[in-house]
Order: sequence, then C-alpha cells, then structure tokens
Amino acid sequence: MASEQWKNDIAYAMTPFKLLTWPIGVWPLQVYNIYSLIRCILATCCMSTIVILPIMELHMGCTDAEQNVDSFMLVFCGILGVLKIICFRIYAKNLTNNYGSAQNDYLTIKNVEHRAIMRRHAFLGRILSCFMVCFSYFSVIIYSLIPLLGDDEDNRINMTNENVILEYPMPSRCALEYLGFPESMYQVICLFEFIALILTCTCNLGNDSLYLNITLHVCGQVQILKASFIDFDVSSSQVCDRLNALIRRNSYIIEMAKELANAISFVLLMQLILSSMQLCIMGFQFILALKMNDVVMMGKSFVVLCTFLTQITVYSFVGDYLKSQMEDIGLFIYQSIWYNLPVKLTKNLIFIIMRSQSPVKLQAGNFIVVNLATYMSILKTSISYLSVLRVMVEE
Repeated sequence: MASEQWKNDIAYAMTPFKLLTWPIGVWPLQVYNIYSLIRCILATCCMSTIVILPIMELHMGCTDAEQNVDSFMLVFCGILGVLKIICFRIYAKNLTNNYGSAQNDYLTIKNVEHRAIMRRHAFLGRILSCFMVCFSYFSVIIYSLIPLLGDDEDNRINMTNENVILEYPMPSRCALEYLGFPESMYQVICLFEFIALILTCTCNLGNDSLYLNITLHVCGQVQILKASFIDFDVSSSQVCDRLNALIRRNSYIIEMAKELANAISFVLLMQLILSSMQLCIMGFQFILALKMNDVVMMGKSFVVLCTFLTQITVYSFVGDYLKSQMEDIGLFIYQSIWYNLPVKLTKNLIFIIMRSQSPVKLQAGNFIVVNLATYMSILKTSISYLSVLRVMVEE
C-alpha cells in the first residue's frame, strides 16, 4: 500500500512535466543517450525556423508595421526557446540531481503532514504549468488562424489566381519565395509553421514549468525543514544525531537550490531583457490599435502581452517565495526550544541562522534578483514608457 502511495505521488508530481519535456530531450530523469540528443537537435532546428524566417522577412522589407512587430515577437520567442533547451542540456546534471532528490524525498517521506506539504507544492506546480502552457497554446492557435480567416474574400486562398498574396501563420512569404518553395506546398508549410509555433511554446513554457516545479519542490522541503526545527523534541534520545541530521539536511537543500539558481541565471537575464522589450513593443501596438479601433490587432497584442507577463509574473513569484522560505529558516530556529539543547549544539544553530540571512535567490545574470520587487520595477518602467508613447500618439 505504501509502495503504491509513493508511486502515485511521484506520478502526480512529475508526469505532466515529463510529457512536456521528454519529446524535446531535456527531461532530467531520461537516459542521456544519442536518442535524447537527436530529439534535442530536432527541436532546436525546428525552432530555429521561428528565428530565421522572420529575420529574412525583416531584411527583405516585405512586411508592414504590424507584421514587423509579429516578426520581432517570434524572433524573441525562438531565441528564448533555443537558449532554454541549450542551457538545460548544459546544466542537465543540476536538474537531474534535483529531480533525483525529489524522487528520493517521495520514497522516504513518512510523516503525513510533511507529505501533505509536498503534495500541496506539487499541486501548485501543476496549476502554474497548466495555466502557462494552455494559455500559450491558445495564443498560438489564435495567431495561426487570424491570417487564414481574413474577412476580405479577395485575400482568401485561391490557387488559380496568380496575383493572390498568401498569408502564413507567421511572416514568411518572401523568405519562402526566396528559398524556392512552391505555392502548391502552401498547406504543408502552414502545418509545419503551426507545429513549429507549438514547439516553441513547449520549449519556452514547458521548460519554465519543468524548472518552476522543481523549485517549488525545494521550497516545500524548506517548509518541512522549518516544521522539523519548530517541532524538535529535546527530551528524546539521540538529540545530537537528530539535530545534526537536520543541519545536514539544511546544507543539502541549500546546495540543491544553488544548483537550480546557477542553471537558470543566464536564461533569466535574457528572459527579462527580451520580455521587457516585448512588453514595450506590444504595448505600443495595443495603444495604436485602440487609436484605430482595430479589434484584431488589439486581441493579438493583448494575448502576447499576457503571455510574456505570465512568464515574468510566475518567475518573480517563485523567486520571491524561495527567498522568503530560505530566510525564514533562521526565524523558525529562533522560535524553537533551542535553549533546552546542549550548549555545543546551540553554537551550531548560530551558523545556520547567520547563513539564512544570505538566502539562495533566483538571479538573472547573477546580479539581478528575480522577485516581486523586480517585477514591480519592470511593470512601472514599462507603464511609464507606454504613457509617454500614448501622449505622443494622441498629440
């Protein structure tokens, strides 16, 4: 019965993220062989088209202002997706250690309250993942259908009309003509671009979900550690061994959190830079759409804004949560009955309290702390910039 329980717990906590990341070759608990490398290379090559084709369109000057904005957005998404795959492969050991540790945590958990804490954090990871991934897939469907369902009958697809302008899910008409793709392959190309867009969302939001899920698990382990300190029984036997075990557990969790922070540092830096730029660009497009009463453009801009804001919001929330959990270790030790412990042991607790004053943080480029304060700063700067542009447009 217990065996089935921990199997169900592991499946509940990890299966959705395995389904998202195994096809692109970054699932931490996979066998890192030639087949996983092939999956990773294929996903990277497919995503590269999201970057190359829009850049070619911009270089050839075949796009209007709205398509230019779409091209920049796709280029940013493609770059982020490729970076996340590459970084997660480079730092595969960090993620493997953390997910292997999470498996071991589910195997060894016995306390019912501690298990409830782990399940609660797993549930939060599933909810965040479901919201981000489903919303991004919905955005891709909207973006893919809008060019194909235009209201103007003259712009609809008619293979017998040589003067018709074909519309693709992403700006790529001139690039495809330059590369020599015939118009008879229009439907095949549309399907390929749609798959590439879905894959880009998976590489972006799927990898985000994978990382945020294990970070939340570490936060859950910190919460269990705090509960163990506050409920520590000094009257039982082997006090020294049990307290030393908690101290070693604290050091182990800190090491796991450091590995996670190191794995995401460069990706977070690029995420903040590109997302901030995209928020300003799409915000300005939304202002212009309001000015021209263009409902389609407003809808597209709003969807993209929500997608990028969701990424920044979730990273900021989880980063702030991890930092606060790490800081609270010292407070919970102070609130425990440490004064009934032997003097030799209380000296060790001082070092843990001192260490909690410099908690592990998610940092972008190892110098920008990703938390709610950073999130609010990005929002305020973006809104100020857009307010100035709105005044210029109205004048």
